[in-house]
Amino acid sequence: MTTDSASQLGAPELRRPSVVGPGDITSLVPAGGNPTRIVRRQTARKALRSGALWGLVFGLYVALQASTYASQYKTPASRLALARSLSSSSGLNALVGPAHDLQTVGGFTTWKCLGILTVLGAVWALMLSTKLMRGEEDAGRWELFLAGQTTPRRAVAQALSGLGAGVVVLFGLTALVTVAIGRTHPVHLSSSSAVFFALAVTSGAAMFMAGGALCSQLAASRRQATAYAGTALGLFFALRMVADSTAGLNWLLWATPLGWVEQLQPFTNPRPAVLILIFGLSATMAGLTVTLAGARDLGGSTLPDRSSAKARTSLLTGNVGLTARLIRPTMLGWWAAVAAFGFLLGMVAKQAARSLEASSSAQKILLRLGGRGAEVKAYLGISFLIIAVFVVLISAGQITAGRREEATGRLEHFLVRPVSRVRWMAGRLGVAAAAVALGGALAGTFAWLGAASQHTSVSFSSLLGAGLNTVPAAVCLLGIGALAWGLAPRVASYAVYGVLAWAFLIELLAGIAISNHWLLDTSIFHQFTAAPVQAPNWSSGGAMIATGVVAAALGTVAFAHRDLAGE
Repeated sequence: MTTDSASQLGAPELRRPSVVGPGDITSLVPAGGNPTRIVRRQTARKALRSGALWGLVFGLYVALQASTYASQYKTPASRLALARSLSSSSGLNALVGPAHDLQTVGGFTTWKCLGILTVLGAVWALMLSTKLMRGEEDAGRWELFLAGQTTPRRAVAQALSGLGAGVVVLFGLTALVTVAIGRTHPVHLSSSSAVFFALAVTSGAAMFMAGGALCSQLAASRRQATAYAGTALGLFFALRMVADSTAGLNWLLWATPLGWVEQLQPFTNPRPAVLILIFGLSATMAGLTVTLAGARDLGGSTLPDRSSAKARTSLLTGNVGLTARLIRPTMLGWWAAVAAFGFLLGMVAKQAARSLEASSSAQKILLRLGGRGAEVKAYLGISFLIIAVFVVLISAGQITAGRREEATGRLEHFLVRPVSRVRWMAGRLGVAAAAVALGGALAGTFAWLGAASQHTSVSFSSLLGAGLNTVPAAVCLLGIGALAWGLAPRVASYAVYGVLAWAFLIELLAGIAISNHWLLDTSIFHQFTAAPVQAPNWSSGGAMIATGVVAAALGTVAFAHRDLAGE
């Protein structure tokens, strides 16, 4: 029967199958976008969000240090006294870098910000790159990427470009805020110098972003990759400390990438030629990453994995135990960072407090806070605001991590068992709150250890109280994030970091452009007292904790009465 006769009898028309040529395959673009760019887009989306947050943190920290110096040390005599005081502390210079030209705003800003932010940016970069590369591979999502129209090398190259976008955003926001504060009258820094300074601050992140990606090809798991990159960072930092502690060992700065960043000297003696070493190392590691990606099997590693251990079933006893086990690696990193920073603040508090005596405006602040004889406590009280930022970031990260468990479908395996949504959510938030409280306690404890090593008279109870004083703001943010998660899960991460960014902005402008107490009360940091020089306001802290608990309860109820939402 022919086709024409079949159609006349009412039979369905038989059509010849269309032939698709090889050249037409690339034109078949799925609804999700071009498959040759899907890895770049997915990686960049996560890297841009993280880079924007830390770019804001970097910029605000630089703006705070530059504006504080310009407003407190107005006369050449006060700046000279500060320079002599800080230059004589070899231990302090070994930790944060040598003090060059502290009689200028640019010199002080470089000394106070470059070393600290470079290390912080390096830690952020290696954690992010190992998470978005080896972590995605461990979770099995790279198998889906490589099943499409790409190869392992192309996929890794796309991921590197997405990670690079995060570094670019980090640099852009840091430069924008630095240029803006530099144009103010008290600070007065040239825009070109401010941009070069931002480039120097973020160059460490660029190197360790590539280093983390390289370690993701060498190691058999994300944990091993992070350990490799973290060990390298620790060795490079120790080498830089040795180089800065002794004048005859300055040549060692050229043996460590952190020393290269220090040699840039953006405001005092700019050396842009050093960027050749920094960008050259980054490009070399990126090239090796792409090469090694095509020389190993998916899920394998370049270095042989000979690790063997007995099965460890600790904490696998229920919902709360499993949550604690899942977040344990991340929490150990945050607790170590908080403890190390608290110890550093305590160790330099005595020397830093002496330098404040050269500033009349600083003395007025000290008198308002605690009177004469309380310089060390006043310095610690002001510095604990930075600790509060770290503790609050723990809360924000836990909301994002919990939402990711729902978005990736891992939560479904839990809820199909006899575990209610309310029980799971309450356990998740309870473990996060406990992690926040322990972080505050560690900050106070290690700050006391650092202060005691310098024979200061600050008591352990006062510093422990100062550390716990940072917890209410974090618990309040945790509750707000839980409420946003329960009501609008897809915007939960944006909501929690939006609240954090708003609090940063209000605190930066407080006393300068904002005096309305209703507006100031919208910042979760506004009720933060300058402990230990001032007693913590536990009634205000209790109100913030109560607000967080109520918001978390409402968020839990909302979570229990809605459908699970994917990405």
